[in-house]
Amino acid sequence: MTSMFLKTGVAICAIAFAAAPAAAEWAPSKSVEFVVASGAGGGTDQFARLIQSIIVKHELMPASVVVTNKGGGAGTEAFVAGKLAGNDPHKLVFGTNNEWLLPLVIKAGYKPEDLRPVAAMAVDEFLLWTHKDAPYKDAAEFIASAKEKPMKVGGSQSKDTDQILSKRIEFATGAKFTYVPFKSGGEAATQLAGGHIEANFNNPQENVAQWRGGMVRPLCVFSPQRISYTAKVTDTMSWADIPTCKEAGIAVDQYQMPRTIWLNAEVDDEAAAYYADVFAKVRETPEWKEWLERTSQTDRFLTGSEFTDMVSKEQASARELFEKTGWLVSN
Repeated sequence: MTSMFLKTGVAICAIAFAAAPAAAEWAPSKSVEFVVASGAGGGTDQFARLIQSIIVKHELMPASVVVTNKGGGAGTEAFVAGKLAGNDPHKLVFGTNNEWLLPLVIKAGYKPEDLRPVAAMAVDEFLLWTHKDAPYKDAAEFIASAKEKPMKVGGSQSKDTDQILSKRIEFATGAKFTYVPFKSGGEAATQLAGGHIEANFNNPQENVAQWRGGMVRPLCVFSPQRISYTAKVTDTMSWADIPTCKEAGIAVDQYQMPRTIWLNAEVDDEAAAYYADVFAKVRETPEWKEWLERTSQTDRFLTGSEFTDMVSKEQASARELFEKTGWLVSN
């Protein structure tokens, strides 16, 4: 009798176990918040809202998505919000390389390791732009001129991506710049078109209107390869016709700004992997491909160890530069 009951009990347990559903993969259980490290209308805001619209249109998540702008403190407000989210997997922060650059130059209220990288979705290219009437016909002549006399250049903010690039060029070539910070890349483009500065280091979208209008000229792009888009922007040139700065003789062969997405460092791997998969699906949509071409950004997708390795490498490079310039602060 005992043996029969034991056998029966084991059989019942086996049947019950086999009938139980496998543990469901993680998915958001409430509305997901995209916290943007910029004001409304900025490049990071447009990036987040595009992804929001693609997720909704193609039903890529079983939850609604809301976008919140926290651009205070040069964007640190958003990263602090991510830090304070704890292990809540429903709050993602959208930024750029500012996540790891800001704590190096200002008292930021968070450390880069407070957040975990989820995905880098694309990169903004940076170009050397000059006025249409400038005497130098290419980047080599521009650098030669800047070695003889300091060149008045402008960009968005101080100790930010544009000025960092200007310093990299100075250290690599011996050129000398007087850097003028403006509120945005758009303002720097206007100042260059008006002849108030001699050059800027804007991304394609910030200077394209002035280029189409014949007010400015691109000299080179700080990328290992030429920009891939071949449609004519002016009567004679496309983005693909612009030489790389390495081709042009400038020893800064790559300088790009990634579009990045983050979770709090306490959020587990399963949630991070879920979002990385969603963003991989976003990249396959026609809306994403159209946005890349319209904004002349380069498609580059990094997750996991590739993203982490990129951050470590760029953070170390930035720290070295900031030590040279005297910008480094301790948080």
